[in-house]
Amino acid sequence: MSRYTAFNSPLMLGFDHLERLVDSVAKASADGYPPYNIEQIGETGLRITLAVAGFARRDLDVQIEDNQLLIRGRQPDDDAGRVYLHRGIAGRQFQRKFVLAEGIEVGSANLENGLLHIDLARPEPAFRARTIQITGE
Repeated sequence: MSRYTAFNSPLMLGFDHLERLVDSVAKASADGYPPYNIEQIGETGLRITLAVAGFARRDLDVQIEDNQLLIRGRQPDDDAGRVYLHRGIAGRQFQRKFVLAEGIEVGSANLENGLLHIDLARPEPAFRARTIQITGE
């Protein structure tokens, strides 16, 4: 059974990758850990802030793969010898994906007081126009 989406229109040439992006974002947004904020900084800047309390800099990994910003966290398993009477602080690993629009640049990542700040720059798009020559009769 095939499903119909807006991207199947014959007028939407070359946009089939957008359908895959939408599916990827839908799957990634289902998990709410770790919580995050996205804020606008100035005219062209964005900042993503993730609450990563308990994670050290060495436990976090920030990468760009294709047009996705991937943030991973993994804490070492150092519970040997500990006996918990109650364990309410989550120490689980995570992976958070953000799909970046074309032209978005990742500037820096900073860990401060349990918050991971990632600054992005969104340059102004340049207007592009071009005339195509018609050949033949």
